[in-house]
Amino acid sequence: MRVAVIGAGRMGAIRVEDLTADPRVSEVLITNRTEVKAQDLADRFSATAVPWGDPELEAADAFVITTGTDTHVQHLEHLLPLAKPILCEKPIALTLRETAAMIELAQHTGSALQIGFQRRFDAGLQKLQQAVQTGSIGSIYNLTLIAHDHTPSTREFIAGSGGIFRDMHVHDFDQLRWITGEEITRVFATSTVREHQQYAEFDDADSALIHATTTSGIQAAITGTRHDAVGHDVRVELFGSADSLSAGLNSRTPLHITDGQLDIAINPYSGFVDRFRAAFREETQAFVSLAAGEIENPCPPDSALESLRVAIACEISVKTGQPVLVSDVSTEEN
Repeated sequence: MRVAVIGAGRMGAIRVEDLTADPRVSEVLITNRTEVKAQDLADRFSATAVPWGDPELEAADAFVITTGTDTHVQHLEHLLPLAKPILCEKPIALTLRETAAMIELAQHTGSALQIGFQRRFDAGLQKLQQAVQTGSIGSIYNLTLIAHDHTPSTREFIAGSGGIFRDMHVHDFDQLRWITGEEITRVFATSTVREHQQYAEFDDADSALIHATTTSGIQAAITGTRHDAVGHDVRVELFGSADSLSAGLNSRTPLHITDGQLDIAINPYSGFVDRFRAAFREETQAFVSLAAGEIENPCPPDSALESLRVAIACEISVKTGQPVLVSDVSTEEN
């Protein structure tokens, strides 16, 4: 199998590393607008650099899109008509209209479109999700989802990120849908700038708090910050009638325990790649399996559409100061 990776940045390097390590992949092609970056990455992993826009790319058996968010639609419009499997980093787009259009195109052409929500492939989160799906947790009382970045974003990143709900918390919305197997029906969100004023310059926030309710009435608290002084912290705590579970709490979790009973915050996670490196590897392998026809799509494109819808509902809630029904967020108007 020949796989083409579009983009040679941080995510491109991760995908190339994992694809070249997969024995089912015979060749990895890399293209990047700055061709020297593609060549450097190809040299590191014995891959093949291909000039930007070269028709040779279209001969690949599958594609991975790792470029910036504002280019995803452009690449999808070009690649989806080839009717070949595509792994696209989240999000598909920053609007529901464009996201829905790309999903419709994928359905029309028959292209399998996998979305890059890598947390679905984290071993701890998978065990937690399985406990819910098998019923061993009992009735779910509530969940707490924690997402704290270690290092504040640069102004350049903030300008094109889409904001804290569309960029960061969209992962939590996908987690909640995936773990519970239910849709998020209602949100009440607040956000603010507590420390890092560069977020205020772009009408963004460095901290947020969300109360979300699912179809059956499960309540979830989602907390997020763009800076954690100790490290990168992504966890889920789930409380049910038969058990209470945590995923992401271990010796590397960036928490200093005041009662001194846990051996924790040893070499804390430095960023999302450090925290989820194994999950990215599993995700890439799953994509190869999808491209080979061995499995169903583990992260179909509706995950991007519905998680984005929840993110927009949160933005509306912040502006109005009121709870928002997610079903009221129109695809045509957003």
